[in-house]
Amino acid sequence: MLENLKIVSSIFGQTDTGEDVDRIVISNARGLSVSIIAYGATLQSVRTPDKEGKFDDIALGYDSLKDYCRGTAYLGATIGRYANRIASGRFCLGGKTYQLARNDGLNHLHGGHTGFDKVLWTAEVLDSRFEAGVRCRYTSPAGEGGYPGSLQVTVEYLLDEDNRLTITYQAVTDAPTPVNLTNHSYWNLAGAGNGDILGHELCLFSECYLEVDKQLIPTGNIVPVQGSPMDFQTPQTIGAHIGATPNGFDHCYELADVVREKATLAAVVWEPRSGRRMRVSTTEPGIQLYSGDHLRRMIGSHGKLYEKHGGLCLETQHFPDSPNQQQFPSTTLEPGGTYHQVTIYEFSLN
Repeated sequence: MLENLKIVSSIFGQTDTGEDVDRIVISNARGLSVSIIAYGATLQSVRTPDKEGKFDDIALGYDSLKDYCRGTAYLGATIGRYANRIASGRFCLGGKTYQLARNDGLNHLHGGHTGFDKVLWTAEVLDSRFEAGVRCRYTSPAGEGGYPGSLQVTVEYLLDEDNRLTITYQAVTDAPTPVNLTNHSYWNLAGAGNGDILGHELCLFSECYLEVDKQLIPTGNIVPVQGSPMDFQTPQTIGAHIGATPNGFDHCYELADVVREKATLAAVVWEPRSGRRMRVSTTEPGIQLYSGDHLRRMIGSHGKLYEKHGGLCLETQHFPDSPNQQQFPSTTLEPGGTYHQVTIYEFSLN
C-alpha cells in the first residue's frame, strides 16, 4: 500500500449479544477520510475540507452503535436484499408467490424490518498499491425476510489518492431470488448538521423518471422530466421546485435501459458556500433522489441536529417494484450467476 493511504481499525461497540463491531478509517494525503462500520456495512463518516480548508463530515451518521441499532433512517447503510419498495410486499417467481414483511404501510421497503442495515457483517481490511479499503461479507439465509435462496453478499469500499470512493457489490445465490443493493448515505456538502440541502445544486444525467402512485409504487409509466419540477438535466437547486412535488423528492430516475458494464456519470452535486462538489458514477439503470423529508430532529455525529431536508440521498439501484413489473430491467439473480454493481463517489472543490 502507498504510504499516503492510511488505515486505522478499532472497536466501535458491541451488539446486544456481545459481538464486537469493527470500525475502519481510511484516509489519504489530500485530506479525505472515510469510516466504515461492520454493522450494516455502513459508511459512517466522510470527512473532507471545504474551500477554506475547514474539515467536516459531509455524510450524516451517528457516534454510537446503539443509535445505529435503533435508527430507522438507514444512515449510510448497505440496503438489501431489495432496495426501495415492493408493492404489497409480494412477488411471484418460478410459479410461486412470496410474501415479504410489510414495513412501509402495505409495502415492503429496504429489505423489511431486519434488512442488511440491521445485521453484523464481517469486515476485512484491504490494501494495494493504489487504494485501501474494507471488504464486508454477509450471508443471508434462505427465508430471511421472506426471500428465497441463501444469498452470499460482498460489499467493498475502496478509497484512492484521487478522492474517489468506490463501492463494489457482489452476490451469489443457490436459488432464484430478487436482488437490488445500494448505499443509503445522506449527503450534506455544507457539513452534516449545518443546515438543510435546499441550496445544493444538483445535475442529474437523466431524461426520464418513474411515475409513482401515492404509496410511491411505480405506475409503470416512465415520464420525460423536460419542463417539469423533476428536471435536473441542467443544474438546479434542490429547493427551486421542491414545493411543486408532494412530500418532496423521493423518485427513481432512469439512467439507462440496461445495466452498464462500466460506471458512468449519473449526478453532480455542488454546495456553493463550502465549494464542495461530489460526482456520482454507477453501473446501475436508476438513481433514487430523496430530499430527506422524513428526517425529524435526530441527534447525529458530534451532537449535531439533523432535521427535515438535512441530507440528500442519491441511491444508485435498479427500479422499485421490478419483481412485479416485467417491463423493468430484471432483478432476478439465478444460481451460477453473479450480481455485480459499482458506484463511485468523487469529491472535489469548486
